[in-house]
Amino acid sequence: MSKAAQDIILRPIITEESMLGTADKKYTFEIAKDANKIEVKKAVEELFDVKVAKVNTLNVNGKLRRYGRYEGYTASWKKAVVTLTPDSKTIDFFDGLL
Repeated sequence: MSKAAQDIILRPIITEESMLGTADKKYTFEIAKDANKIEVKKAVEELFDVKVAKVNTLNVNGKLRRYGRYEGYTASWKKAVVTLTPDSKTIDFFDGLL
């Protein structure tokens, strides 16, 4: 059973470093922990109507956080850096943020 594109791409990552990548057509997303590169490629192409050249994925471990005498870890998550082909159009959502 295949997952919907919205279940794979959870949200865009908007940080200073990730926004610098938009000049090279590299976009960063938080993705489902069980998603693979092929699913991410199909989901981005379906959602944003672009051509994907490659996908890099990495797991982000939770960080230790303290609240008074209590401490715990934030949730671990997975992110993907999606590179578009040179002839592909850009993702409009990110263009509005620059």
